[in-house]
Amino acid sequence: MASYKTPGVYVEEISTLPPSVAEVSTAIPAFIGYTEQGPAVARISTLLEYEETFGGPRRESFTVQAASDPPGVQRTTTGPEFLLYYMVSHYFRNGGGSCYIISVGNYNATPSAGDYARGLALLEKEDEPTLILLTDAVNLPAADYYATCQAALSQCNKLGDRFAILDVKGGGVAEFRDSIGTNYLKYGAAYHPYLLTTFNYWYRDDDVTIEGTGATNRRWTKAFGTNGIVVTYEGTALEPKVKIVQGTAGALSFEVSGGVLTIRNVAEATGATVTSSWTAWKADAANNAAGFDILQAGDGLEVPQHTANANVQLERQTSALESLSSVKATRTGLYNRIKTRLAEQRVVLPPSAAVAGIYASVDRDRGVWKAPANVSVSAVIGPVSKITHEEQEGLNIDATGGKSINAIRVFTGQGTMVWGARTLAGNDNEWRYVPVRRLFNLIEESCRKSTSFAVFEPNDATTWLKVKGMIESYLYGLWERGAVAGSKPEEAYFVNVGLGKTMTTQDVLEGRMIVEIGVAAVRPAEFIILRFTHKLQQA
Repeated sequence: MASYKTPGVYVEEISTLPPSVAEVSTAIPAFIGYTEQGPAVARISTLLEYEETFGGPRRESFTVQAASDPPGVQRTTTGPEFLLYYMVSHYFRNGGGSCYIISVGNYNATPSAGDYARGLALLEKEDEPTLILLTDAVNLPAADYYATCQAALSQCNKLGDRFAILDVKGGGVAEFRDSIGTNYLKYGAAYHPYLLTTFNYWYRDDDVTIEGTGATNRRWTKAFGTNGIVVTYEGTALEPKVKIVQGTAGALSFEVSGGVLTIRNVAEATGATVTSSWTAWKADAANNAAGFDILQAGDGLEVPQHTANANVQLERQTSALESLSSVKATRTGLYNRIKTRLAEQRVVLPPSAAVAGIYASVDRDRGVWKAPANVSVSAVIGPVSKITHEEQEGLNIDATGGKSINAIRVFTGQGTMVWGARTLAGNDNEWRYVPVRRLFNLIEESCRKSTSFAVFEPNDATTWLKVKGMIESYLYGLWERGAVAGSKPEEAYFVNVGLGKTMTTQDVLEGRMIVEIGVAAVRPAEFIILRFTHKLQQA
């Protein structure tokens, strides 16, 4: 009570209402991967915000065989796969909301486990995320990918407020179970198989090469030596090569076979010698240069040691004649047919991003205690492989290691469905189900943050009563919403705190206030069993 020394009227406001537990968010995923603009860390709520901060997808390249009907299409993009943009898109299409993007590099980077380790370290400093997705990590070597998965599970266990959604790399279920380890499995769930989505690869017309139009289809070139020759190629071969054999100082010889030009006996030849000999050889009607040509680049020919006696790939040169943009105005029919075929090229994605979106939508519509299963997946044509009822038995229940894997299946008349809600700890009766683990994450984190007001408060019955009343009020609200099981509140939960109940005198002397909370979490009805019997006719 305040001490009053001056006569007058004083107003005191007396708090009669207990503090309340503010519920934390349950589905704020963090995507770790590579972006067009990076590295960086940002919280976004829409795909437009992602594009403004991190850019778009990587440009893809295609080769089209125009002579076939319909035109044949081959994706020719080289380098590592970068899937983060498409996976974030898939997340939003399946009901996702706000999320974090942990960009560990841009498209010029070579993906590595070290980048993901740094990404997880950055994520550890963020308090809000509750789900971890490793996105592009599935394209790492197997040992690096599973080490990254183990690091993600370890962080979930350390912080106790997040959950990892993992992908089965390349569909290798046995390899996944052998490599994921046995630690902290209750903090993660795996989904299988990959999904064929409705997304198209992003490209520009200049990135599409057309073959079989009658025009110059491809031009390749390669220079040899500081001063020597330049080998060129124009034609339809996808990978023209040249092989230079030093040999002796005898007569030069040339051979073209299978898209490879072989030049022999160039030990002491100059660029002029090689080109003049090539011109004479090509003039012979019996010889077929098959699109190759040799030009003089200087006065001497030097053959680098690493290219001698080996097939060397020529370097692709761009040409307006070979791109899709060159036929847009002059050959509209061909252009439209090619565009139609390119629209049929769909992106294949790991399922974790779509599942994260389903987690978010189910949490928002039903609650975190509802299993995120028996829900259709949006923006998909279907899984890349169909799983039968018998095959799912081996995924759902693993008698050897207990590592359950949730299936994504196609059902007639229903579409593509998430058909499993088990954690990786499939044999653990306490933490077998995803909604149970995530419900406890919610309760633990909400209560932890809301009881922080009691730090340094008097460790006496008054404070104990405030804390107990606050938590009981919160759990009662969860019981009313169906999050915990029991016909009466006392059957659904309990909260104990006090001297002689949860604390000893020594605990009080050492400043510890111990609160025990018990919750009867609802579990999903995973197996619906209908039992039928014959009933005898009665007269």
